[in-house]
Amino acid sequence: MTRNASSPPTPEKGAPTAQPPPPQWRHWLWLIALALFVVLFFFTPATKPTPTVSLSFTKFLNDVSAHKVKNITITTSGSASGTLRNGNDYTTTIPPQAGENFLSGLESSGVQISATSSGTSFADTVLSWVVLLLPFLIIGWFWFRLSKRGSGGLQGAFGAGRSKAKVFDEERPSTTFADVAGYEGAKVEIREVVDFLQHPDRYASAGVVAPRGVLMVGPPGTGKTLFARAVAGEAQVPFFSVTGSSFIEMFVGVGAARVRDLFQEARKRAPAIIFVDEIDAIGQRRGGSNAIVSNDEREQTLNQMLAEMDGFEPSMGIVVLAATNRPEVLDPALLRPGRFDRQVIIPLPTLADRLAILGVHVRGKQLDPAVDLDVVARGTPGFSGADLANLVNEAAIHAVRAGRTMIVSSDFDAARDRIILGRREGSNVLLPEEKHSVAVHESGHALVAAYSAKADPVAKVTILPAGQALGVTEQLPLVEHHLYGEDYLLDTLAVYLGGRAAELVVFGQGSTGAANDLAKATDLATKMVREFGLSSSLGPIGYPSGGSVYLGGDGPGLSSRPFAESTQAAIDAEVQKIVRGAEARAVSVLEEHRDVLDRLADTLVAKETVEGAEIYTLAGLPVPSNGQGRTISPNRDAGSPHRHAGSPHREAGGQISSPVGQPEHPGADVSAG
Repeated sequence: MTRNASSPPTPEKGAPTAQPPPPQWRHWLWLIALALFVVLFFFTPATKPTPTVSLSFTKFLNDVSAHKVKNITITTSGSASGTLRNGNDYTTTIPPQAGENFLSGLESSGVQISATSSGTSFADTVLSWVVLLLPFLIIGWFWFRLSKRGSGGLQGAFGAGRSKAKVFDEERPSTTFADVAGYEGAKVEIREVVDFLQHPDRYASAGVVAPRGVLMVGPPGTGKTLFARAVAGEAQVPFFSVTGSSFIEMFVGVGAARVRDLFQEARKRAPAIIFVDEIDAIGQRRGGSNAIVSNDEREQTLNQMLAEMDGFEPSMGIVVLAATNRPEVLDPALLRPGRFDRQVIIPLPTLADRLAILGVHVRGKQLDPAVDLDVVARGTPGFSGADLANLVNEAAIHAVRAGRTMIVSSDFDAARDRIILGRREGSNVLLPEEKHSVAVHESGHALVAAYSAKADPVAKVTILPAGQALGVTEQLPLVEHHLYGEDYLLDTLAVYLGGRAAELVVFGQGSTGAANDLAKATDLATKMVREFGLSSSLGPIGYPSGGSVYLGGDGPGLSSRPFAESTQAAIDAEVQKIVRGAEARAVSVLEEHRDVLDRLADTLVAKETVEGAEIYTLAGLPVPSNGQGRTISPNRDAGSPHRHAGSPHREAGGQISSPVGQPEHPGADVSAG
């Protein structure tokens, strides 16, 4: 049997399955119908019982003479009814002998006279009884559906089993691949899927089988959903967009029903594309025999998804696009060939990608000709596409606050500080002795980095408080690295401890300002020992900490560590040895250049901000260059901060993770004191 992607979809022929028993509570529907009947009976005009008073003709004449009758309605049969002035209704019979004198007497007594045909109309009676019986008809229909189809009837009745996918058919999104800057490799992968659906005959002639699914994997904010919108704009086929969480409801079986309905609709419009955003909501690894808690609804939804993508009856002409930033939790059955044939990695953008992304986001904005987007791109390593969009927007906001409509370079600098460090508080003024301590601390970071051969160059140092940071030392790499050697890691550890080393050299004691430095240094040293095999005592042994690939997070706790207590003690000893060695090295560098440390600290106290070129001039060192005429930016080109004084660590712009075991490194380092 051959597969032909251009063939029309086959109707669904699922094997019959046993329906669940109808719910017992359906019998209460009859009591509800009876209650509604009683309520309508007393409020329907044609059936509403009205208390009336029966008057003899003599009594009626006496009441007319006494002006007690308000109005009268006389029928052709001789019966009459009306309302007394006390509000009561009455009925009476008028003899045929009463003539014009009787009517004249009624007029003289002020009685309103009207005439009508006898009895209630047939139409009014029928309408009244239809209203009374309507609850029984509606509830009887529901009872029949529940009895026939069980709980599935209720879901179908209320639309609970219908898919919540948004369909873009004739009116497609205007986003195209031209709006997706960079990522040329990912574009080629996804563009092939679109081309296959548009020209299936060309691939079928070569015996090509269409890919069933394409899984886009990457950190948050890298544009996975934007790629899907571009596919919807480029493809000339129906596009179904749905989120993974929209399949899950409190009733077991609703998610599976929605998956079936989604693929049924896609088969009707095949060829078509289905996009499932955040597929990890339903595609998580199923619990095995040792699982303590399992989610029946999620597992049934996943099982139905697996069956629809590559079950007994394949879905012809349907390609599933999915996006996630948690690939490590997905079920292996979902990732095998035949379901998601391709996995497209969408990483954090490179320098060229960031420059292209910035070019897209500055469209429609007034940019000063002096703004160099290449400088801005080099100053944002580790930023995702969403971070860059936020950067441009924050720069525009800063320009508006300054009373300008044109964005200048300083607006990008202020926006970068706002994103990385937080809003600068003008009221957060340091005491004179605290200001000098922060200046010494940041000078230690800067000088250790300047005198370290492998450390990232210093771009700027400031002691202006921003967010939870009292001071900032910004390092900007000249080129973007993907692998880090042991010499680089040791220099990075020395820079981390440079602030504490400066305090020990100048004041003879440490302070709370190095709390976050110590935490980051300990974490990096632990990874060097446990994961990177850079310990001479333990040797090339790796114990990965686990955690999410793109979302960060710690690994398993001590109860599940894969080594003995003695190994943990050896790891602790090695970590302590490495950190102590880095501190001793930083202290040695600062003691050797104590005069430069004092001059830089005094300059920081006086100017509050010192650019990187001035720091290298004070240190008597040449300004670093990448060999292509590029030096460290004179502007504030910063990446991700690490902070002191017990403040929480916030990585801005994401982290670069390497499959070969490189350390987490944001590309540009900011030491905040």
